[in-house]
Amino acid sequence: MQEEQDYHLQSRHSAQPLRRPLYDMFLLVLQFFAIFAFSTCGSYSGMFKMSVECKNRTESDLSIEVEFEYPFRSVYFDAPTCKGGNPERLFLVGDYSSSAEFFVTIGVFAFLYSTAALSIYVFVFDKYKENNKGPLIDLGVTAVFAFMWLVSSAAWAKGLSDVKMATDPDKVITLIDACNNEENRCREVHDPVMSGLNTSVAFGFINLILWAGNLWFVFKETGIIAPFMRAPVQTSSHREEPDFNHIQIYQTHTKPRCSHWFMQS
Repeated sequence: MQEEQDYHLQSRHSAQPLRRPLYDMFLLVLQFFAIFAFSTCGSYSGMFKMSVECKNRTESDLSIEVEFEYPFRSVYFDAPTCKGGNPERLFLVGDYSSSAEFFVTIGVFAFLYSTAALSIYVFVFDKYKENNKGPLIDLGVTAVFAFMWLVSSAAWAKGLSDVKMATDPDKVITLIDACNNEENRCREVHDPVMSGLNTSVAFGFINLILWAGNLWFVFKETGIIAPFMRAPVQTSSHREEPDFNHIQIYQTHTKPRCSHWFMQS
């Protein structure tokens, strides 16, 4: 029994130096992917072009630039009316700032928490393990972040779909009154590039997978599964031979009783 306890204690201490650098690297991965997620969304700016060619060429505008950026609210542009006078100001349909800002906020807080967790794990690991409060709190916060990554990524994926529809030049052209007149010609010149926003959604769901996987690392630090783990049973490769050193063999030499009976007679 004592040998099993010593073996379990030895294996636990030998695994500790190996597990900690791996978890440190994993926390660094969480930081980088959180940065990639909120930076690709928060720093995005896009643009598309349209042209409106009026019957009176002097009123035409062949390069209408519509710029939009994070957080994707109050996007407007000016378009000619082809009726003389000043151009009209038009606004794109929809306000998609809530899902975008929610996604970026979760990414920023996830980065800050992973940075704080890495600092605690490297410099004050003993206090982190004291009374097992640190791992339990870490487990709860990690579970919350995994859930929030799911919600924010799904919300931003839906918001991005709406942004693509709102910035589709073919649909924006229908907002211009001059384009409803067959005498005028309206067409798109340049489509918006959405690759950066598509990448942000992909990074969001990657963060969901990483934070869900991080639950396992933190769960092991809580020691909840320790009572259910058994030390391996050591088996010898050879069978022990019986020890005959303490076995005494007594041999008695007796004469047949029948001959002893004849001698007496």
